[in-house]
Amino acid sequence: MAADAAEEIRGTAHGTAPVPLSVLDLVTVGAGRTATDALRTSVDIARLAEHRGFHRYWVAEHHSMPGVASSSPAVILAHLAAHTDRIRLGSGGVMLPNHAPLVIAEQFGTLEAMAPGRVDLGLGRAPGTDGATAAALRRTDRLNEGADDFPQQLAELIRFLDDDFPDGHPYRRIHAVPGPVQATSPGGVQSAHRPPVWLLGSSGFSARLAGTLGLPFAFAHHFSAQNTVPALDLYRESFRPSAVLDAPYALIGVSALATYDEKEARRQVLAAALNMVRLRTGRPGLVPTPEEAEAYDFSPMEEEFVRSWNANVIHGTADEVRAGLDDLHKRTGADELMLTANAHGGDVRLRSYELIADAYGLPTPA
Repeated sequence: MAADAAEEIRGTAHGTAPVPLSVLDLVTVGAGRTATDALRTSVDIARLAEHRGFHRYWVAEHHSMPGVASSSPAVILAHLAAHTDRIRLGSGGVMLPNHAPLVIAEQFGTLEAMAPGRVDLGLGRAPGTDGATAAALRRTDRLNEGADDFPQQLAELIRFLDDDFPDGHPYRRIHAVPGPVQATSPGGVQSAHRPPVWLLGSSGFSARLAGTLGLPFAFAHHFSAQNTVPALDLYRESFRPSAVLDAPYALIGVSALATYDEKEARRQVLAAALNMVRLRTGRPGLVPTPEEAEAYDFSPMEEEFVRSWNANVIHGTADEVRAGLDDLHKRTGADELMLTANAHGGDVRLRSYELIADAYGLPTPA
């Protein structure tokens, strides 16, 4: 096993946290706010996360959603790299079927050159959007083909990242630059290092594939909680040691929002739930304010959705959120918890991460 690669994947728990804590940022845009506001908040949260000892900071690819400004993970990560120094940055994830593998190898090779040793490449096989938008992205209506071809696309991407297509392969003389080819060119001094690849999933498909390939795995507990334990079990059962890892390593994405009191937490998560109601019923928009959510006339079906959705959001005071995270860790055995705070206001999201850091006694800036 490559020790350096494993060290980049496995984080260190700080304070009283049971495992390393990380951040998943959807770059949410609230009503009355702009994408510029959301991106400024992302910089503020990334800086806070770095200073307080969070292990990594990921952004997720979404499309055609007014309330989510993370359609271009590589662009956002380059921006965050310019405003941070140590924290790992990555995609949670890039939806590989939307892209040519060579393009992703080039983008993340460029990010690795910008922030050496700090970049993760998390990959998913879902479109990160609706079917029509996926068709526009991929220039094809054969959307099932993208998911079915995911293992082949993944293999091709890794070949480009490692610059090791075999002799006779039609891509043998094609190189992703920046990348390892620069180290083997005459006079080359470019590092051959490349970002660790993670597989993301919300069901068993990617869990099994990640285990078979010996790759780290990230599960979307925040929107597929009923599948978390089965998927993690499948990953661990399927795991085969690789040059990357000698033992399984799995993180889970967790919706968590801490506020000063329970009532305020309930107001904030209600607004986020209304946003999901609209998204799931084909009415995506900006994240509503808590006041708008409180005034909204939920139908019985919508009320049931909100109850079900918020049952998987760990929210309340900092102590309540800490207890909920500790319990979730015990139930799942996850090696890392990646927290996503969904709320209308960027200040609320930023404060939530600060409260959670305080609750676990994470390091404070000098």
